[in-house]
Amino acid sequence: MGPTAADGPGLHPAAFGVVGLGRMAQALLRPLLEAGLIRADGVRAVVGSSASAERLSQSFQLAVSTEAEAAWAAPVVLLAVKPQQLGAVAATAPPQASGLLISVLAGVTVERLERLFPAWRCVRAVPNTPALVRQGLTGLAWGAGVDEDQRRWVLQLFGQVGEVLELPEPQLDAFLALTSSGPAFVALVTEALADGAVAAGLPRALAGSLAQRTLAGTAALLEQEQLHPAELKDMVSSPAGTTIAGLRALERGGLRSALIEAVLAAAERSRQLASSG
Repeated sequence: MGPTAADGPGLHPAAFGVVGLGRMAQALLRPLLEAGLIRADGVRAVVGSSASAERLSQSFQLAVSTEAEAAWAAPVVLLAVKPQQLGAVAATAPPQASGLLISVLAGVTVERLERLFPAWRCVRAVPNTPALVRQGLTGLAWGAGVDEDQRRWVLQLFGQVGEVLELPEPQLDAFLALTSSGPAFVALVTEALADGAVAAGLPRALAGSLAQRTLAGTAALLEQEQLHPAELKDMVSSPAGTTIAGLRALERGGLRSALIEAVLAAAERSRQLASSG
């Protein structure tokens, strides 16, 4: 759990705009409300359809509408739409509006944000889906003019849902490839391990549960004991045993190379998204 409102002055804005209220924005909004960093009656959220606005208004007990003007009038705005919607969304921002803009859009650089929103101080954030259970990782890159209070408040925001790292923006593509795309790669490995256990004779539900618990326990062991992955691998690889036989099969199948290439492909795609803007 990150810092709370009592840990520093921060901004504590009276109004907080949210442009796009999907799962990631919801994951960030709930702990902000619980920690008192923002007030429920100060949130002004905008979504694309009346049906979504009504559903989310009831779910969050917040002001959610399809009209963007109120959201852009707030001194802090969380931008959480799909990257391909950015141009249309930028057109809804009144020219006189200004403040702190926090973007969680994949592949959208600070430079592009500052070009589209010239009156705003911009922050590029790259959170990952484990933020939904407050086990997230978020990389941050700061735009020009973001002051110390604003930095502190953004760190508080993302600290509510996990660990936060301040990085040079050129590193965010690799950060995204590992931490944001990585959960999908880990999910695929988990599914494959469970499939293997089913093929070996375990019931489907039990195989799935055991695969998840094995990955969670392994990650905890690596972190808590500060082990290099090769150390853990060697710990459970007895001569002529079951584990080394399985590792040999993985090497024949190219798992290591495939995972390396998956991260590189995701990073390259992030760079392509950035250059297309």
